[in-house]
Amino acid sequence: MPSVPLGGGYGPMGAPGTPPGAPLMGPGAGGGGGGKGWLWGLGGVVVASAVWAGVLFATGGFDGNEAEADLAGYRYTTNLCGSTDSQAFEDSGYEQKDESGSSSNPQHSSSENPALDSMTCNIDFEPSGASSSDYSSVWLYTTASLHKKTDPGPEFEAQYRAYEDQKTSTYSYEVSPVRGLGEEAYVVRQESKSSTSNTGAYVILAVRDGWMTYQSTWSEYVSTSSSASAKTPEEATEMLRKSAKATLEKMKE
Repeated sequence: MPSVPLGGGYGPMGAPGTPPGAPLMGPGAGGGGGGKGWLWGLGGVVVASAVWAGVLFATGGFDGNEAEADLAGYRYTTNLCGSTDSQAFEDSGYEQKDESGSSSNPQHSSSENPALDSMTCNIDFEPSGASSSDYSSVWLYTTASLHKKTDPGPEFEAQYRAYEDQKTSTYSYEVSPVRGLGEEAYVVRQESKSSTSNTGAYVILAVRDGWMTYQSTWSEYVSTSSSASAKTPEEATEMLRKSAKATLEKMKE
């Protein structure tokens, strides 16, 4: 009888020492060591399966072990404008523009989804007491998202730091952290390189609290012939900070 080399190739069930094509022998069958080889192979399969199951549990491979969304108490609303606090802007000398024609002001939209809830609000402002001859464009655009399946934390800062690489001959962006809002917050200010007059400001404030993300954008342009002047980026940042603090509290009610 030809000898079987120890430590040889793997057979159909992975039993070590079994030549290709050789029958596997179950418990109690003849052949002496054949039964032991079958049991060794079965034991290896069981051990490997246990290890793989442990990996799946550790990485959330089983549906019942997925990370639970941390929405930090925030709630979905169909009208984000109803929660958007504009007191800081009114205190700074702005008022909502009257609706004109078919356009409503403010405007809102929302979408509820098992993976992501999205809410937006757009408000057009104008300086209080502005005359019809003054040309000004002032708006506040706010978005809020409830991430139900994916944690936005690892990518949140990078998303806004990317503005620092967007530079032209006329403007650049400055990104700074903001304290006192959510788990982390950043402000993005557009810095003009060419204009010396205060005719505009573009500022983004972004907040993450758990798996909720919030962004409010202030955009203002005032004609050079206007008697009014635009807020500085620092002034716009303070208005956005006050509005965000009050708005986020309302989103939890």
